[in-house]
Amino acid sequence: MSTQCWTGWPPGSVRRPERAGPRATPMDEQALINRFFLRAGPASQVMTEAPRGVVLGIGDDAAVVRPPPGCDLVVATDAIFEGTHFPAGMPPAAVGHRALAVNLSDLAAMGADPLWCSLALSLPEVEADWLGEFARGFFALAGRCKVTLIGGDTVRGPLGACVTVHGCVRPGTAVLRSGAQPGDGIWVTGHPGEAVAGRRLLAPGAQPPDDATLQLQQRFLYPEPRLAAGRALAGLASAMLDVSDGLADDLGKLMAASGAGAEMEVERLPLSPAHLLLAADAAVTDALTGGDDYELLFTLAPDREAELAARAAAWSVPVTRIGRVIAGDGVRWRHQGRPLPVPDTTFRHFR
Repeated sequence: MSTQCWTGWPPGSVRRPERAGPRATPMDEQALINRFFLRAGPASQVMTEAPRGVVLGIGDDAAVVRPPPGCDLVVATDAIFEGTHFPAGMPPAAVGHRALAVNLSDLAAMGADPLWCSLALSLPEVEADWLGEFARGFFALAGRCKVTLIGGDTVRGPLGACVTVHGCVRPGTAVLRSGAQPGDGIWVTGHPGEAVAGRRLLAPGAQPPDDATLQLQQRFLYPEPRLAAGRALAGLASAMLDVSDGLADDLGKLMAASGAGAEMEVERLPLSPAHLLLAADAAVTDALTGGDDYELLFTLAPDREAELAARAAAWSVPVTRIGRVIAGDGVRWRHQGRPLPVPDTTFRHFR
């Protein structure tokens, strides 16, 4: 998941909706769960199909689930908190979406098919309007990705959410970070850098709300986990992770796990037309260091490129070869044949 740090939101850019009455809504924990997070509740009507493998869901001390036969279970947990992972005042539907999306992205990076999730929600106070919108964003993505909420917790504390997701892969097919081999190509989905450009464009007066602006803003507010691409890459990619902390930093992690190095070509970066139109001077830096893209970065043996092309034809995003794995260690970025130093600007919780 992303470790990007947001210290605040530009004043007036995105605010919680005005309320006619008091902000806090008297409500105990059970009433909160019943109203916003049970499948029968109005916020989760998208979850109408019988949940896969859920023997017992929300309402008891713990959930009971039954994994599909012949399946390796893949589990990921990430937490997001206001002021560290997302800015104060971010639309609650986007917070709900992001809380689940960053976890589903981890499943995508392993080539897994999502099944279930749990949610622990920390709230400074109960605000019914905010919770309704959070649940709407959360369940819209859950319904689309066929993920069932099976339990969790609510506590009073700083605004944040911790989600655990469960997925499945065929035994032995989970894609790890450690499988890259010298000679493999290095590939990325989508258009890295769009998310950080979109965050800047949410500031008041940053840019008129045209189509390009809205495209980049949406990439920050509603990151899309690349689940279809991840499933298609299971058994095909030699190594993979999701890009959450910036392409350059995450590539370093991938190469370190594989015990290999990389030669990269900046000219190959798939910068989007919208990004180049609105932030051409910053586009390369955004792509290399921006973070929060949740695209898939993977390696692939050269003799499997035709198979990749066939599978990628059905994807909703492009896929681009941006470098190659070499023997040794370290990542070398080059621009027009010359070495390009990449600054280490990744936020880390503990230095």
